[in-house]
Amino acid sequence: MKNNETIRIAIAETSVIIRSGLTSALKRLPNLRVQPVEILSVEALGDCLRTQYPDILVVNPTFGDYFDVARFREETAGKGIRLVALVSSFVDTSLLNKYDESFSIFDDLEALEGKISRLQNIKVEEETENQETLSQREKEIVVCVVKGMTNKEIAENLFLSIHTVITHRRNISKKLQIHSAAGLTIYAIVNKLVELSDIKNL
Repeated sequence: MKNNETIRIAIAETSVIIRSGLTSALKRLPNLRVQPVEILSVEALGDCLRTQYPDILVVNPTFGDYFDVARFREETAGKGIRLVALVSSFVDTSLLNKYDESFSIFDDLEALEGKISRLQNIKVEEETENQETLSQREKEIVVCVVKGMTNKEIAENLFLSIHTVITHRRNISKKLQIHSAAGLTIYAIVNKLVELSDIKNL
């Protein structure tokens, strides 16, 4: 599968907070086009499977009291649906072995994107042609740095861990050979990542 194709992901979860939270997160993935479908009951799941098969079904293992993985796989054999456990509380790990993957409510956007890419066999585009080419996420981090945000603020703003932000910043410095906020500011202006008016007030 190519990373510009839309991935249809059904989310079977009775909790509206968890379901809508995951839907919101999936829509924010920078490098994947995802069409989330929220499913709140066993009947709705049946309707979904009768109309159009999702590429990935993310389901709480306790959905409908108990989600029968073996039965689901039997009923959808040959349809190529990847099955993902949605872990929002303590779950027996032996139960998770029946699934292709698991999403945790503690996963950040980068972790979700990586897991979906692996499930769909999407090759992450390598930027070897041009060492200076920044990924979309790295560009977002440059903009945050230019705006004077701390690593903690960047992490909160982009829904990443502080460790991930630090890794991105290290990669940005390595790619661009720029090691100061002032240098990044000039880079961001020249490459039209920010407008001059955005940084006048800093």
